[in-house]
Amino acid sequence: MQRTRKSFKATLNQAIRKGLGRELRPTLEGPFKVEALAMGLRAGVDPAHLNQLDDEIEVDAFLERTGRLLRAADVDK
Repeated sequence: MQRTRKSFKATLNQAIRKGLGRELRPTLEGPFKVEALAMGLRAGVDPAHLNQLDDEIEVDAFLERTGRLLRAADVDK
């Protein structure tokens, strides 16, 4: 910018135009493909609800920790 005495905006626009004007080179590898693998879940486990299961486990652990803290506070009284 300093060398060409162009503004930041003009330099940025020129760089974008240059980048958009280039053709993408084809890769020799071909298109990207995902190979799915079996998760090995037990019957009845819905993989779409794994986040919900994780949340329930987290809540149970929190309640257990909180309960221990409350019981410990009662013992100290």
